Amino acid sequence: MAPLDTPPPPGRRVTRRAAQGRAQARKRRGRKRAAMTSGWSRRGSHAPGAQALFNLLIPDHAADAFCPPRLSEPGPWDLLVERLLGGLSRWDAEHFLFIAERGYLYEHNCAFFPLYPLSVRAVAEGALWPLQRLLRLRSRLLLSAVLLNSLFSVLAAAALYKLGCVVLQCRRVAFLAAVLFSVSPANVFMAAAYSESMFAFLAFSAMWQLEKGQSWLSGLLFSLASGVRANGLINAGFFLYSCGKCFALQLQVGSGLVRKRPPLWKQLLSLASSAVLACAGIFLPFALFQYYAYVRFCGPGTGREQAVPEPLLQLALDKGYRLAATNGVKPPWCSQRFPVVYSYIQDAYWNVGLLRYFELRQIPNFLLALPVALLGSWAAWTYVTANPRHCLTLGLERRKSDEEGKPRAGFCCPAVFVYVVHATVLLAFGFFCMHVQVLTRFLGSSSPILYWFSAHLLHEYEPLLRSEGTDNQTAAPRSEKSLLGKSPGSCGKGTPANPVVRLLLNCTLMSPLSKGVLGFFLSYWLLGLVLHCNFLPWT
Repeated sequence: MAPLDTPPPPGRRVTRRAAQGRAQARKRRGRKRAAMTSGWSRRGSHAPGAQALFNLLIPDHAADAFCPPRLSEPGPWDLLVERLLGGLSRWDAEHFLFIAERGYLYEHNCAFFPLYPLSVRAVAEGALWPLQRLLRLRSRLLLSAVLLNSLFSVLAAAALYKLGCVVLQCRRVAFLAAVLFSVSPANVFMAAAYSESMFAFLAFSAMWQLEKGQSWLSGLLFSLASGVRANGLINAGFFLYSCGKCFALQLQVGSGLVRKRPPLWKQLLSLASSAVLACAGIFLPFALFQYYAYVRFCGPGTGREQAVPEPLLQLALDKGYRLAATNGVKPPWCSQRFPVVYSYIQDAYWNVGLLRYFELRQIPNFLLALPVALLGSWAAWTYVTANPRHCLTLGLERRKSDEEGKPRAGFCCPAVFVYVVHATVLLAFGFFCMHVQVLTRFLGSSSPILYWFSAHLLHEYEPLLRSEGTDNQTAAPRSEKSLLGKSPGSCGKGTPANPVVRLLLNCTLMSPLSKGVLGFFLSYWLLGLVLHCNFLPWT
């Protein structure tokens, strides 16, 4: 036995030092993640406080919007909640809160999908149940919506960061994109009682899991997203593209490099079955909700209208809202070959359709959507011009960089292709077929491209953010040298460096391009809080 004072063998000493180094690195990464999440949560908490101030200073506009009567007298705590958070219950938020409280009483409520109001009601009846003696249900629902959206906004920013690290292979751009998400031009809709923040969290998380190869978990998240918003159906394209790309790349691998593959017909059958199952799972919540609406509004009368409070019946008469099976008269969409209530409501109530919004009186709304339309078009053009062959082959051609294991990093890397296509489809559909003023929140909650491309512009063309060395690695410390001299994950006493704050502190030195990008984000962030929370046109 060796004496007690005998030093350990050199090999063991090295191993112990390596283990200590790895433990310290894990602690640093944990502190970095905690600081980043804390920073995002602090930024996300600014919106409710700012809207409360603007709501107090600016009188509400008398808008012709859905505003059901309150059926119970508010108490002092209800008045306080309404005074502080009432600005977050405007416009479509009234629909979500009404559905959470009363269900799908009116036909046009079916334009708003059920998963978000169900979640709001669950939190109000569960976590906020002890407050029922102080707050009526409506106040608890509003408080629940604000708390949920604050949580979902932080989780969506974290998911966007993780997705950016995997797809862009550049942590600095991914971090900058997540910070820009925290001051999104659609920020007011992420804070208000809207479903945007929940949808963004589910969609970004599903994309991240799909990139990691977790197909089942990704499919579940995409399916939940389609129960939040109708445009979640378009996410089926990610699964279809992933299956098609995998199949195409397998066919291009030399026979000597891989083991014997199954017959082509078996591969095609496997591909088709995977695609069908994925699409069925994503479309299932939409189909179930349409069936529910059909049973409720097209089925035989069950006397539901007699249980409706008189003020809500009067509202239906005054505004022309259709109740479920009123007097046995069925809505016209019930007799259609495919009775889809969602498309009927968009057509009959909001006049949504191809080129229907192209009117002279809608020019202000087109100007409102112009910045995000230009930014999205510029992003698509930049990517196509940087990767013409990759776009022509739909990204299905095996490249030499794939074989060498050295894919290009950044916004123009090959992995971004499917996200550019997704964003371009949403942009074209929103511009030509929807109320164009919703385009900012439509893209801002559905696609990472708006944030990735803005971060790309700041990272590539802003001298204040340039750093030495390469940054095409996601883990190498040398690749994460500072933004303005420090790493994205360090700033002072353990807090992450916020590149947006650093740019604003040096605003006189910023390039015109950076001023334009940040000006768009911050001005829409502020204007949204001022206008939307006072029933002014910002929807």
